[in-house]
Amino acid sequence: MEAEKIIIRGARQHNLKNIDVDVPRNRLVVVTGLSGSGKSTLAFDTLYAEGQRRYVESLSTYARQFLEQMDKPDVDTITGLSPAIALEQKTAAHNPRSTVGTVTEVYDYLRLLFARIGTPFCHRCGQRITSQTVDQMVDAVLSLPPQSKIIILSPLVTGQAGNHDPLIRRLKRDGFARVRIDGRIHEIESVGRLDPKKTYTLEAVVDRLIVKDSIRNRLADSLELALSLSDGFVSIDIEGMEPLRFSERAVCSGCGAGYPELTPASFSFNSPHGACKTCDGMGAISAFDPELIVPNPHLSLREGAVAPWAKRNSVYFFEFLDALTGHYGTDIHTPYADLSDSFKKVLLFGSGEEKIRFYFERNGRRTIHEKPYEGIIPTLERRYVETDSYPVREEIKGFMNSRPCPDCSGIKLNPQSRAVRVGNLSIHEIASLPVADSHAFFRRLPLEGKSKTIAERIQREILERLDFLQNVGLSYLTLDRPASTLSGGESQRIRLATQIGSKLTGVLYVLDEPSIGLHPRDNRRLIEILLQMRNIGNTVLVVEHDENTILEADHVIEMGPGAGVNGGQVVFSGPPDALLKHETSLTGQYLSGRKRIEIPARRRSGSGRRVTVRGASANNLKGIDVEFPLGCFICVTGVSGSGKSTLVLETLYRAIAQKLYRTRTSAGAYSELSGLEHLDKAIHIDQSPIGKTPRSNPGTYTGVFGTIRELFAKTPDSRVRGYGPGRFSFNVKGGRCEACQGEGIIRIEMHFLPDVYVACDVCRGKRYNRETLEVKYKGKNISEVLGMTVQQAMQFFGNIGQIRIKLETMVDVGIGYICLGQPATTLSGGEAQRIKLARELSKKGTGNTLYILDEPTTGLHADDIQKLLLVLNRLVDAGNTVIIIEHQLDIVKTADFIIDLGPEGGSRGGHVVGCGTPEAIAEISESYTGQYLKRVLRPRRRMDREELEKRGSAGLHP
Repeated sequence: MEAEKIIIRGARQHNLKNIDVDVPRNRLVVVTGLSGSGKSTLAFDTLYAEGQRRYVESLSTYARQFLEQMDKPDVDTITGLSPAIALEQKTAAHNPRSTVGTVTEVYDYLRLLFARIGTPFCHRCGQRITSQTVDQMVDAVLSLPPQSKIIILSPLVTGQAGNHDPLIRRLKRDGFARVRIDGRIHEIESVGRLDPKKTYTLEAVVDRLIVKDSIRNRLADSLELALSLSDGFVSIDIEGMEPLRFSERAVCSGCGAGYPELTPASFSFNSPHGACKTCDGMGAISAFDPELIVPNPHLSLREGAVAPWAKRNSVYFFEFLDALTGHYGTDIHTPYADLSDSFKKVLLFGSGEEKIRFYFERNGRRTIHEKPYEGIIPTLERRYVETDSYPVREEIKGFMNSRPCPDCSGIKLNPQSRAVRVGNLSIHEIASLPVADSHAFFRRLPLEGKSKTIAERIQREILERLDFLQNVGLSYLTLDRPASTLSGGESQRIRLATQIGSKLTGVLYVLDEPSIGLHPRDNRRLIEILLQMRNIGNTVLVVEHDENTILEADHVIEMGPGAGVNGGQVVFSGPPDALLKHETSLTGQYLSGRKRIEIPARRRSGSGRRVTVRGASANNLKGIDVEFPLGCFICVTGVSGSGKSTLVLETLYRAIAQKLYRTRTSAGAYSELSGLEHLDKAIHIDQSPIGKTPRSNPGTYTGVFGTIRELFAKTPDSRVRGYGPGRFSFNVKGGRCEACQGEGIIRIEMHFLPDVYVACDVCRGKRYNRETLEVKYKGKNISEVLGMTVQQAMQFFGNIGQIRIKLETMVDVGIGYICLGQPATTLSGGEAQRIKLARELSKKGTGNTLYILDEPTTGLHADDIQKLLLVLNRLVDAGNTVIIIEHQLDIVKTADFIIDLGPEGGSRGGHVVGCGTPEAIAEISESYTGQYLKRVLRPRRRMDREELEKRGSAGLHP
């Protein structure tokens, strides 16, 4: 009999306080609580880790080595546990080849569909491809100019690795004298063993002829032999001309171009059979970008407009410039923007065959060199290839940018694959449609007879997966969208859609805030999907703060009461209606209206100055003009895919960064940017990690640890021993423990078992050697200080202003619970973002700074949002401007100014639906944001359970 509960006893992982808790099986269970209270520790590091570990350990030792090994969590017992699948807030893939289509398997079914029922057309002349007889092939060859030298080749292997030696031996046995390998003809007797790990293109040389009428019979025999060897394909290599390719199956009747047999691999940009040869299926190539080479066109050549020449100040160099500009009748002091287009072309790409007379004077002697000018870009290309220096190559790479492949225009496929059609669309045209349009295309796809029978099941699988993507609010995505460009929320919802398609049952699904990045409009559909996963027999455990999701749950577990060392306890476990009445539950207080985030009494009108972007047209933006009033708290809102990130991050921030900091990252397309004279700085505070290794921590990132090390270096003991600040660093030799190199832990490889991490037995996890630990400040050594929480450290260093200010800002943004020495790799995205915010807050402000944050409420409880709002408003009150991209209505309703994009996502988005105060947006009937704002801007009161239940079931914000 199946257990009704997952029973956890004695959980002590991370900050959990030896807790006991029961999770009902086959139910939707929400784990909520303050940021840092232990939610993720319970859900991911305890339940998921143990479920995954048990599954992996049930496999053979051989199979285990290929799977991710989870550490055993610190827990006494867990019973009733199912196999676990985690869907976390992580980018779907770092592989540049991964797309929405490949991740969801829709593209795999598309490839199969095109291979089975696709109609090939000639990529050269557009004629439909048909098969050809041997007589037709003979006629085509004999129509070549007389006396043309030809080689008849039978293609046997095309771009494949493996053991090809038996094939070579068979050819020898059959009497063939020559073979062509990778384009070069070899005597077959001289061919040695081919490396099975390398890919080869291998063709048998069937005959060599000179075109004339008398060869008809011999030509026909040779063609038949070549066709029989290669299953119907033959290639004719013609001296001084493009080769001819024939097939008994498929050939163009217009120009005679041969076509390979269609297989799913023909449509894969990850396979040599389908990938574009120029870009290897990447869709882009790296090329030198004139905008990066000349980042500031308002400078002259003399002032250093050309970035690769910026460090050249010698007399020789300026003589060279004078000669170059003089030859073309221009001036070295003319701003680059004012130079003629013809001279700019020469400057960048060289003078070609035209020679230029260069004069150089040395020691009173004048020498003359007359030669062509190579050009900036050809010089960089040559140096990039020739240099053996890694720093030089990296420096040159800084002037390169990714651009669409010139041959495939970013489609990634070869010409033959691009020319196959189903329902009058090619595979790349279907992949470039938004999911909603792709769904409509396949629903209406007109198929008859044999094609309909073959495609019926494939079509059903494609429609199902597109349905799931629409249901999780991703109808605006295109199938060719690179997976690496997706947000964490989008990536998680894609994996969620994939899991629904798998129809697994009896599984424990653990999800991390699936509502992040979703507009309230789309949240209802997400909840229905979670309930659908529950209804087919799964336990769905969701770490979530969204009120509607909590109200719809079967069971709620609230962690707390505080964060970090003050958390790790179960504050509440039970149904949502009991949570609302719970006296000490913070979540219950906010849900019931006993506590709330207040609407500000007045909205700021700003400083009267503004930054304006005109003609923004990157991605799906429709050439919009947007004004950002300065001195305000601005929210950019809109449904998912409406263009918020494109406008704020890709266009506004990158354009400002280019102008203020001369960054080399290209901005999204726009026509004009004005108002930058009102800004001193622009800072983007994102959720990327503050460090990639465990050696990075909040103390080192905010700079407070450097001050603490200096303080330790000034103690009497340090002065006597001659210790400087470096002595107290765990990253360099001297003060650190060399047994563990300052890590505090040692990894022991267990091969087919998970690696075991044990405390270093020399320093016992303290990271420093004994002599360093003997130095104390106010009775604490440096290791003990690193183990303090930010709150504890603030009290400990209360009289040291430089340290206290930095720690106070960290407490203000709600991360007083984290330890100074906590490894950066263990911090959530929300925690990393608030550490960055704290670092910026602790700096001396100018009052003219623009701060940009993307969904800063990720991972935040309503009580954490209160603290975040205090900090953001403090920045604005100091004269700065804060722009945030946000869906969370408690944040949106407190904004001074809203820019709402939409009305829909993808191709139906990219317009400005409205701008103004929250009250003004609430009156715009076309604005989805306005419709939800109207409900939360009403006077708030405490609500009874009946009304809350009604709002929860309607998918509304209480």
